[in-house]
Amino acid sequence: MSTFKDLGLLPVLTDKCAAMGYTEPTPIQKQAIPFILEGRDLIACAETGTGKTAAFLLPIVHKLIEGPKRPGTKVLILSPTRELANQTEEFCRKIAPKGVTCTAIIGGSGYKRQMDSLKNGANIIIATPGRFIDFMDQGLIDLRGLTTLVLDEADRMLDMGFLPSIRRIEKKIPSTRQTLFFSATMSAEIEGIAYKMLYDPELIEVSPRGKASRLITQTAYPVSPNSKMVLLLELLEKDSLERVLVFTRTKRGADRLAHVLEKRSHSSNRIHGDRSQSQRDAALRAFKSGKTNVLVATDVAARGIDIDSVQHVINYDIPEAPEDYVHRIGRTGRAGNHGRAITIFTTAEEHSMRAIERLTGEKVERVVHPEFGGHIFAETSSVRSTAGGPKRSYRSFGGRRRR
Repeated sequence: MSTFKDLGLLPVLTDKCAAMGYTEPTPIQKQAIPFILEGRDLIACAETGTGKTAAFLLPIVHKLIEGPKRPGTKVLILSPTRELANQTEEFCRKIAPKGVTCTAIIGGSGYKRQMDSLKNGANIIIATPGRFIDFMDQGLIDLRGLTTLVLDEADRMLDMGFLPSIRRIEKKIPSTRQTLFFSATMSAEIEGIAYKMLYDPELIEVSPRGKASRLITQTAYPVSPNSKMVLLLELLEKDSLERVLVFTRTKRGADRLAHVLEKRSHSSNRIHGDRSQSQRDAALRAFKSGKTNVLVATDVAARGIDIDSVQHVINYDIPEAPEDYVHRIGRTGRAGNHGRAITIFTTAEEHSMRAIERLTGEKVERVVHPEFGGHIFAETSSVRSTAGGPKRSYRSFGGRRRR
């Protein structure tokens, strides 16, 4: 069994890992850490929940400890969401010894506190692109000593339209630097962008692209549009699901669903882009602590929720992009734990389910609930037969297979 010490990390960091219960490095950590310590540029692709944050932060902090003790910002980590930036900062504070400082620069949070942390010369800045550019344009960040740029969840940032912002930031930082791309998926387009920004990068892929964790059991329930809410309540109440993350496509849908759950006496909360940062932080804390059992979220949270004990992910709405399905269900099945992913879909969304299956290379088992799916099964079978494609296997809620 390999250890963090075997990877060449300093004892102060391996001791921190041991104190947090991290004994054996994950595959992405085993492969990435030595390259980062060598100063190589890196493109790293690994499924969610595999320890990518530690894979880049541990060697970055190691190099800061061993490097010249000059004040100022040495490392910039760009994140697509506020939640992910906050959680990266939290982990950084846990592992960084005295003398290595970090701060999160994000929208919706205390402007003065962030300004003060920059004036104090934080060594590591973890930021969302918009707020970082705001400070950068005001001349409040000295980037002349920057040695490392990290794009965390790079594909999501580019999908969210941050490429122009990343280009603006790139022009302001030293061209001689180490650049690291970390992501759960990596399309050919995004890989092409990465190669333009990086110098002779090493490519690491510890799992096939677009694959979900093998620890996640995936099922899908075909229903009529009017039955989606009823089936969700049936699953939550009859199956007694615990620690459930429910994804909706819109902010209004998240509000509506959370309101219904509260009326049914479910301990729940919601998180989406229209909620203030303090509300989002409070919702995450309550869910992490177990105070609430159900958290309703839009895709803004798909990359920002790092909770090892999420037992179930329910796609109340199918995501617009198949890649987002992988990120959503990746919130469960983390840190070696088994998880369950459930998707509720209508016949009109069958094409979206097939797109997800093409991306992941896996068939998602369809389960027909006797109260909500009998007529849906008949419609779906008719559609498949008319299309001339192979008939899809369906299982009844009680376990019997139907064709």
